[in-house]
Order: sequence, then structure tokens, then C-alpha cells
Amino acid sequence: MTATAGTARLVLVSHHLCPYVQRAAIALAEKGVAFERRMIDLANKPGWFKAISPLGKVPLLIVRDDHGAETVLFESAVICEYLEESQPGPRLHPADALERARHRGWMEFGSSILADLWGLETARDAAAYQVKAAALRDKFARVEEQLGAGPFFSGPAFSLVDAVFAPIFRYFDLFDTITDTAILTGQPKLAAWRRALAARTSVKAAVGADYGARLRDFLVVHDAHILKLAA
Repeated sequence: MTATAGTARLVLVSHHLCPYVQRAAIALAEKGVAFERRMIDLANKPGWFKAISPLGKVPLLIVRDDHGAETVLFESAVICEYLEESQPGPRLHPADALERARHRGWMEFGSSILADLWGLETARDAAAYQVKAAALRDKFARVEEQLGAGPFFSGPAFSLVDAVFAPIFRYFDLFDTITDTAILTGQPKLAAWRRALAARTSVKAAVGADYGARLRDFLVVHDAHILKLAA
């Protein structure tokens, strides 16, 4: 749900490709909360962004109070937890404390997968690519073991774990048009989960229509080995 620029109580500072931005955008959409999306170019960071981003990264969530004062939150996990604790709408964490902690652990595991995906998409030679592909196959096999009947991570209810993994699977929408990475092969529960997430309105809306083209351009700029595997 998009709010009018300049009037939103929540402003999500974003980049077109960032998967961490996507998880925050998905959480906002699942909550049904109006927010403004403000895109920046990370290769040419504006001064106002550098002034309010301690790590120089996205996402940021600017939270405006009733008097117009602004608080800036950084790090996607922090932003998602804040949204869960402060905003109306469906709960995105389990009510049980132990299960909630388990979910948080798998959210961190998702972040480790993103680190390996970065290595895969920026690998310039076969050796580096294969190391990351092997690491990803091992990690996805571990996730497969955690999945039940679905359609989502812990059953019928969409959770923040789903918001974390939806941007992960989105990478493979492009990868699959280039080559068979075999990273997700033979994991039927992952395949079903991926399909369920791809069909979710919040997941579709988390990126622009040009996401795939932008990601391919990124691979070209980084002389990515995966492009050399194209049939």
C-alpha cells in the first residue's frame, strides 16, 4: 500500500535489487500498512542518506510521529521486528516464544544464504562459482528438512521467515533462464514453497517490473561466471 510522498508515517528507503529491502517491503504489505517507497542509487549515495544511515546501507525505515519528528531504523531484521510489534494487521511471528525463537534463527539462516548468493552471482571463475553453488546446495538441503505440508514455512500462515526467503527464491527466477544451477534440484518441498511465495501479492509487489533486467545488468557489470554457463 503506497502513501502519498511527504505524508507517510513510514518511509522505506530502498534500492531496486536489495533483497533486504524486499523483506521489509513484504512485511509492510502483509501488515496492510501505508508507506512511502524512496529509491536511492547505492553507487551514488545522496548526502541526506549518508547522514542518516550509520552503515551506509539499505533498507532504512523513517518513522514519523504525530509532530513530524523522525526516527531512523536500520537493518532489515530490526525493521521487521518493529513492524511486527507496532503495526496492526496479521501477526507475522508465532505466538509461542520457543517457536518464535526458532523462526528468528531461520531468518538468520536466510541471511547466510543471501551472503552465499552474493558470492555466486559475483563469482568470475568456475572455481569460485562451484564453491558457492556447493554451499548453497547444502544450506537449501537443510531448509528442505525443516519444511512441512506448507504452503509456507510453518504451515498455512505467512510469517517473517517467508518474507526472508521470498527474495532468495526470486534470484532463481533469473538464474533459471540462464542455466540449470542444480542448486534446488531434488527438493520438492522447497519447490512448492517457492511457488507459493511467488504467487503472493506482497512478494510480487516488492520489486519493480524491471527487476529481472536490472539483475541481469548487475551480472554483466560483474562479469559473472553464471552468464558464461548459458546454453
